[in-house]
Amino acid sequence: MSSIVVSGYYGSKNAGDEAMLAAMLEVFTDLDPKIKFTVISTNPVDTAKRHGVKSINWLNIFAILKALKNADLLISGGGSLLQNVTSGRSLYYYMGILFLSVLVRTPIMLYAQGIGPVFGWLPRKLMCWFGNHAKLITVRDKESLTELEQMHISKPLIKVTADPVLAIHSVDKNIGRHILSENKVPHTKPIVGICAREWRGLLHYKKVLADISDRITETFGVQIVFIPMQFPEDVRVAEKIAAYMKSTPILLNDEYTTSELLSITGNLDMLISIRLHALIFAGVMGVPMIGMSYDPKVDRFLNSIGEKAAGNLEQTTADDIFTQFATKWNNKDKVKEVNGQRLAELRRAASSNAEMALDLIRNDRISKH
Repeated sequence: MSSIVVSGYYGSKNAGDEAMLAAMLEVFTDLDPKIKFTVISTNPVDTAKRHGVKSINWLNIFAILKALKNADLLISGGGSLLQNVTSGRSLYYYMGILFLSVLVRTPIMLYAQGIGPVFGWLPRKLMCWFGNHAKLITVRDKESLTELEQMHISKPLIKVTADPVLAIHSVDKNIGRHILSENKVPHTKPIVGICAREWRGLLHYKKVLADISDRITETFGVQIVFIPMQFPEDVRVAEKIAAYMKSTPILLNDEYTTSELLSITGNLDMLISIRLHALIFAGVMGVPMIGMSYDPKVDRFLNSIGEKAAGNLEQTTADDIFTQFATKWNNKDKVKEVNGQRLAELRRAASSNAEMALDLIRNDRISKH
């Protein structure tokens, strides 16, 4: 029976990260129902309850060491763990987990990660050392592969795959329809979802989202619905945006599970999102999307499906978004067809992460015997 320790940004109630863990567990269990997981989490009780796995506290070094010593593999990922743009300290933490794994000689797989950007001489030097001590690295985009090459990480097998969430199963839309009805979202109008997030206290993009919401409400007769991927932070941002609007949006004000968020997304006619995993949810559920970039990972995902962000948060305009929205709105069926083809390929690539992890465990066992 295989045993895997998973290290990532889990337990923070960020819907994108929780969806990533859910998708990973789902695809692994499809391949091997007997596999055992231990997830390092900031909230082990929530993680255990939410995902049905054993979970240990992210600061309990002794428990982490013990779990690693008894494991067949450490999975670091998915997500953008190994970068120091959003936080300098988190990079050192995740490298610290890699160090513990090296210490107890447990094989390491960097799992479908978005690598970098990593700034600074010391962090890049450490990344080179840790990267070359991994047994296998899969990255979710070509730009991450370039980052690895620039940091001289070349010893392990490195493959470009796709974000783990793309492997998650699509869900029934009825749950989402019920949630929308409970929140008095009219089903007589097309529904456009907006997933916003706070970013460095910027005001510009909030006013742009308010403006574009009013314009598409008036032009296309849609109902705007704000969807929180991280609760309650995203609700507060939605309230700030709504305060600048002339039309009346509906703000979903609750914490939703991965399945519920996927189902809500499936009921949309279009999604405008800053958050990466909301865009991926739209892809999984076959909904046309428009992304606004705050981080290279958003651009990388959109590039992987042949799309471009409607500008970044500091410079984007309502005109930029409206142009892209109108083009997609008038060609929704074509957009769905093209995105569906590209996302089917990415789904297969996302599933291959788990297949390679299990092959690594099997090959490691054979080599030891």
